[in-house]
Amino acid sequence: MSTHIWVKQIKGQAGKPADQRLTLQGLGLKRVGDERTLQDNPAIRGMVEKVQHMIEIQVRPGKVALTGARSRRAK
Repeated sequence: MSTHIWVKQIKGQAGKPADQRLTLQGLGLKRVGDERTLQDNPAIRGMVEKVQHMIEIQVRPGKVALTGARSRRAK
């Protein structure tokens, strides 16, 4: 059974460093209120840690429908 990470952007990107804006883009978050469910792996955990002050996070065990471009490529 795999785990997934649900992320929601709660703060805007304005005034933030370029690397943090690109990290949000890599997570599939474009604007405040966007939500994504991603597979739990070290790469995603590192991205989440980098922008943890701008997002809300929940770890969900079991099968969850993935959202975002990364999940569409994984099929």
